[in-house]
Amino acid sequence: MTDWTSGYVAGIDYTHDFHSQLTPALLGFGAMSQGHRHRLDGGNVTYCELGCGQGFSANLLAAANPHAEFHAMDFSPSHIAGAAELAQEAGLENMHFHERSFADFEDTPQLPGAFDIIALHGVFSWVSAANRDCITRFIARRLKPGGLVYVSYNALPGWAAAMPLRRILAGRAAQGSGPLTGRIDDAVAFARQLEQAGAGYFGSNPAAGRRLKHMGAMPENYLAHEYFNHDWKPFYFEELSDSLAQAKLGFLGSVHPLDNLDCARFTPEQQALLDSESDPDRREGLRDVLLNEHFRTDIFVKGKLAHTPRGGIGAWFATPFALARPYSGGPLKFHHRGRGVPMEQQQYAPVLQALAKGPATVRSLLDQGVFGAMEWGSITRLLRVLAGTGCITPCLPQEGLDQRAAACRAFNLAVCKRAEESGTLRFLASPVTGGGVELDRFEQLFLLARNEGHETPADWADLAWRILAPQGQRLQHEGRVLETEAENLALLRARAGNFAARRLPLCDSLGVTLEAGCGAGEKQAAA
Repeated sequence: MTDWTSGYVAGIDYTHDFHSQLTPALLGFGAMSQGHRHRLDGGNVTYCELGCGQGFSANLLAAANPHAEFHAMDFSPSHIAGAAELAQEAGLENMHFHERSFADFEDTPQLPGAFDIIALHGVFSWVSAANRDCITRFIARRLKPGGLVYVSYNALPGWAAAMPLRRILAGRAAQGSGPLTGRIDDAVAFARQLEQAGAGYFGSNPAAGRRLKHMGAMPENYLAHEYFNHDWKPFYFEELSDSLAQAKLGFLGSVHPLDNLDCARFTPEQQALLDSESDPDRREGLRDVLLNEHFRTDIFVKGKLAHTPRGGIGAWFATPFALARPYSGGPLKFHHRGRGVPMEQQQYAPVLQALAKGPATVRSLLDQGVFGAMEWGSITRLLRVLAGTGCITPCLPQEGLDQRAAACRAFNLAVCKRAEESGTLRFLASPVTGGGVELDRFEQLFLLARNEGHETPADWADLAWRILAPQGQRLQHEGRVLETEAENLALLRARAGNFAARRLPLCDSLGVTLEAGCGAGEKQAAA
């Protein structure tokens, strides 16, 4: 371990995932639905991500939101070098990466005076107390009044039973020598030996055993950064809230719509217990006890600007939504935190069918009569449930779509070209939602083939195989590696056909394309 790491894992790079919670449109929707009059709908929006890791989320968001200026920092030179390389390939002039520590980031001369959004995903629980103080000071000095902070962190009491497991793993790895990956494997194997030997800790804490079993499916670079940092601290909500209060921040709610909807989270008996608690922070902490919360994704605000009742309804009216996954017209089941959320098909089906034709504002949906005779409270609840379960997503206004589409095409082409070498990057940018859409390596190669003029799914599959075969890549089916060219081509053609029938229409509607003027959103703008 070297001094510049401050105890943070530096021997293995972090994952290249896209974290949708960072999406400005989602943060804006979360704030609006909790009654805050935010300022994210206009131009000149400034966004800062602290501890950006590989920077993939920041790059994607910069492509999907060219009207905003993005700054992102990380202490790792390899992370920043890779992130800056992708930004250059995609021509992202609004993306600025900085190799800095939390202690010296504020001294960066290229930073704007203040930010509308400061976001940190998977950071606060994994850095030292000194670095958390640096983060709080930065927020206090660099967040605009009325600005938003997104912070995710490991929470208590959900982590309480597994805290000794983390100590066992980190302690064992610290005793070893050699590459970190080998020490991680040894630490996990040692913990399993303890469990198999009948250690009382595992017997009395079955959740720890389940967590240990789940580690077998996790990539080592995720395990390294989740469990093996020198500093690791889960928080009670009240602790986190008290810490951020030093930066004049107040809690708004979760970025996940259903987490703000008590009727979807709690039984009537639990709701009665919550209603008996008048202090807002203690009430939020009591929620975590009822849920045994282990991870929170919170939005805080520096000076809440409350909507008037009329203004709040107007903000809902102006909110656009897009279909986030295909809808066939049949009945759906909705679940949240293991509980069913009762929904009537006659209420949600007209909304999904209307959005299948393209994005629409709530006012437009009302004008179309898709909500029938529903009362206003039931309409907003319906939209929150549909957004929280991933059926629909809040998105960006129609204005500026052409600029966003051009930036997304350049970024998506850069990502898809990388799919010729690996499947590391699994998301493309949407100019409609301002966020990301997950597409695996094969689907990205199919888009490349389509962009190069290959018209049929069979042609897309053939081109993908011509890329994969020389690399020794083989597909798997039902647990078996396919060895022959005929088997691989057959499966690729089946996947290409399914992609063309199900996923591609949704990609086109969300503007996730490599071809100018191909997306439904762009066609609507042109019309």
